[in-house]
Amino acid sequence: MTNPLYDRPQHPVLIVIAGPSGVGKDTIARRLIARNPDNFYFVVTATTRPPRAGEEDGVDYFFVTNDEFAKMIDQDDLLEWAIVYNDYKGVPKQQIRDALASGRDVVMRVDVQGAATIRKLIPDALLVFLSAESESTLDTRLRERRSESDDQLSLRIATARKEMRRIDEFDYFVVNRQTEQEEAVETLMAIIRAERHKTGRKPIQL
Repeated sequence: MTNPLYDRPQHPVLIVIAGPSGVGKDTIARRLIARNPDNFYFVVTATTRPPRAGEEDGVDYFFVTNDEFAKMIDQDDLLEWAIVYNDYKGVPKQQIRDALASGRDVVMRVDVQGAATIRKLIPDALLVFLSAESESTLDTRLRERRSESDDQLSLRIATARKEMRRIDEFDYFVVNRQTEQEEAVETLMAIIRAERHKTGRKPIQL
């Protein structure tokens, strides 16, 4: 006689890490995947912005032209897309389908408005809001990046402050303290472990 407890299917989790610029979404996502690379798949976002120092095409982002991005929109290749600080960003659908089919949990990092779109499209996605420990710390992180003009920096800081007020739209929040990043990763791992054991969770449909 079989026990239905042990016959329950284990569906992959779609983890969406979002938050304002400067909170460390890329770093935390990479460290999470490094913990167990065989169990996680990192979705690479397409963007029209130029690469920053140290960024690699196909690893950090797919860096594409405006024409290439427009073609992706026309062909319905993107799960969601948005204009972020005058550049386009979007999430390719096929990557997610392939990863879910392989049985691996899927990790995405998007901006706050992108997370809201994904919530509407995929209600069963797990949305995690990543935050700095304070607004002043976030301001300092953005200024220390030195990757933008003063006007662009002011826009990012103002947008980040507004995005911090949307935390209640998410399932969980995790604080990423600059000197305690491993603690943030461990908290995120605990959330994912709990989600895997959640009753009634349905397979992700795209």
